[in-house]
Amino acid sequence: MEDTIYNTETIVADPMVPTLYRVESYVKETSDTFTLAISPTGSALEVKTANQKQLDAAPGQFNMLYVFGMGEVPISISASPAVGGLLTHTTRDVGSVTKALSALKVGDMLGVRGPFGTPWPVERAIGKDVVLVAGGIGLAPLRPVIHELLARRADFGRLVVLYGSRSPADIIFKNELKKWKAQPGVIVYMTVDRGSSSWHGSVGVVTRLIPKIRFDPANAIVMICGPEIMMQYTVDALKQRGVSGDDIYVSMERNMKCAVGFCGHCQFGEHFICKDGPVFTYDQLSSLFKKPEI
Repeated sequence: MEDTIYNTETIVADPMVPTLYRVESYVKETSDTFTLAISPTGSALEVKTANQKQLDAAPGQFNMLYVFGMGEVPISISASPAVGGLLTHTTRDVGSVTKALSALKVGDMLGVRGPFGTPWPVERAIGKDVVLVAGGIGLAPLRPVIHELLARRADFGRLVVLYGSRSPADIIFKNELKKWKAQPGVIVYMTVDRGSSSWHGSVGVVTRLIPKIRFDPANAIVMICGPEIMMQYTVDALKQRGVSGDDIYVSMERNMKCAVGFCGHCQFGEHFICKDGPVFTYDQLSSLFKKPEI
């Protein structure tokens, strides 16, 4: 039997097979939230393939992070992969897999599948005002958008960032929020559900900030990420300002397991969040958005 010769340069990565990554840095953002920066390891071809995939990742997409012996979980990319050449994810310690992720140290290994999902509409926002509304950990998937808008500042109109958190201690990316606020043409408003003796900012839900901001509702793109109830009321407040549902984008989070639309765990009406989302226009989901169970 003749030996079979394979051209390894044509190998296509299987989306169901994790690529091995190494933890390069670990940053504790709050008591229960952390950021991991990771890089691919393994054979030269695996590293080349993984690097190309991560550089192609767009703001709003997510990866499946696999902790060996524990399982995997979908986590949004929280920084532009092109910055520093690392893949960055920010998440909360809320379950068995994320708890295992939080215990990783520099040098530890994990598996990565991705990137998956639909991105935020950065290109559609060119020439328009951009309003970003985040609740809690929802700032993490919007962070790459902010990085890109600031890197291409002349391409966009006014940039407004509204961020709501449970308390001052739960605010993530504190130093970056200060830097963003100092940029010309950038407006950053923060609010917390519960204040403290040292907090001198707004107290209340993030939707209360929407009537206060200046932007052109007829020429704006809005991107929202946070708890579904927060996004529902945010959409209502934006529509009262005259923003079209087709110009409002939301990032949905459901029980994603396979990331490629096979298992059905994340089905939301006719959509699969992992494959058709997580980013949707409000108009795509308007008939389902306020239903408690789908």
